[in-house]
Amino acid sequence: MKRIIELDKSILRRRLYRDKQFYYAVICLAAITTLPLILIIVKLLEKGIRQINLSFFTETTPNTLEAMVAKASGEIIPGGILNGITGSLLIVLFACIIAIPVGVFAGIYLYENQYNKFSNVIRNIADILQGVPSIILGVVAYSWIVVNITKGFSAIAGSVALSVMMLPMIIRSTEETLKMIPLTIKEAGIALGVPYHKVLFRILIPSGLSGLLTGILLGISRILGETAPLLMTALGSSVVNFNITKPTSAVPLLIWEFYNDPNLVDLIWSSSLFLMGFVLFINIIAKRIAKKWKIY
Repeated sequence: MKRIIELDKSILRRRLYRDKQFYYAVICLAAITTLPLILIIVKLLEKGIRQINLSFFTETTPNTLEAMVAKASGEIIPGGILNGITGSLLIVLFACIIAIPVGVFAGIYLYENQYNKFSNVIRNIADILQGVPSIILGVVAYSWIVVNITKGFSAIAGSVALSVMMLPMIIRSTEETLKMIPLTIKEAGIALGVPYHKVLFRILIPSGLSGLLTGILLGISRILGETAPLLMTALGSSVVNFNITKPTSAVPLLIWEFYNDPNLVDLIWSSSLFLMGFVLFINIIAKRIAKKWKIY
């Protein structure tokens, strides 16, 4: 009996030892996974914080001569990325105006007709769109919008390209969010004689508002850093532009332009730091919304 108890203790110690080994292995792997992100953030802060000042947010991009003179005298490069910030906000705003209604209604249709053949087709198209390279969407938007409709580069063409990128995430998040809402809530509204459209807009959508907003915000954070579609559609601008039919700049486009000019390389880091911070801010908001307004 004593040998059996000692054997059980030996097995228990061995299991506890293996459990600790696995626990520390998971911690090490998690640390390795987050290490590249930490190194990127540190590098951006180290290189980009010097250029962050008031003029960075209130002035347009400098020209090569101004940057060359500033670098020669050891000063920070004058100017900022105001044209890129306003352009990004303008393009993303119109992308949301296009994508959100279409994506939400498509998601509602998929929820209400889950086993319909046409629903399966829409669902498959949305999944395929999610994996399409952004440059292809830019080429398609160029051939459809820039060539045939606007007859030139414009903010609205960039918005159309980015809205197509947003659609899959909004559609799928809407469908999955509505699936998580108990069916009894919908049945209760219908049983009380409430018209179906009011059940949809006043009961189901408010109940799943957390998931809908999270999907929308994540879609916005995805398109904020896209460059390839905007190169083919919005092109860029050195001035602040609020006309959606004219070429417009964006922060990712400015980063690309700074990369191609040796005198403006320092602005790459500050622009990237701003873009990363903005995307991080949107993701934090999405997580807070998801945590505060949970689905039933």
